[in-house]
Amino acid sequence: MKKQELRKIYKQKRRDLSTIEVEKLQENIYQQVFEFDFSSIKIVHIFLTIERLLELNTNPIIDFLLLKNKAIVVSVSDFSTNTLTHFLFDRKTKLKVSSFGIPEPSNGIEIDAKKIDLVFVPLLISDEKKYRVGYGKGFYDRFLAECRKDVKTIGLNFFQPIDVIEDINQFDIPLHQVIYPK
Repeated sequence: MKKQELRKIYKQKRRDLSTIEVEKLQENIYQQVFEFDFSSIKIVHIFLTIERLLELNTNPIIDFLLLKNKAIVVSVSDFSTNTLTHFLFDRKTKLKVSSFGIPEPSNGIEIDAKKIDLVFVPLLISDEKKYRVGYGKGFYDRFLAECRKDVKTIGLNFFQPIDVIEDINQFDIPLHQVIYPK
């Protein structure tokens, strides 16, 4: 299937999940993240949950990483250029919800994408080659292209990967790993 059709299908599949199903799926994902070897990782970028899109709640992962003394980075979206600007995040960071419903830091120290060791990537669905379907604006593909070549990328998803996304293009960057409920 092509990305546009997959977006429609997997947005609906998210909406169809019950609260209890979401909690169980999240717990399974959290357990896998908590078992990941973070020993060589210092700076972690993670997305803040967009509740209206029923995304995975990343707060438990953020709390876990802060307890592990990892530097956390979150982004501000610029919809005029479809780019992200990155900021250090801690318990004192003030968040505001943008007009697009995205929680974003309103204070913080800007950080260069090249300093990031690991990026947790949101997605709707991925395929067996670890290509992903996001929301279609290319924010994360642009962001990942700015990162170091050795940056680790992990997609977080409620659904098992499909066989293939038919319309991958030269700007699509495959992930290193996709965590989904087993």
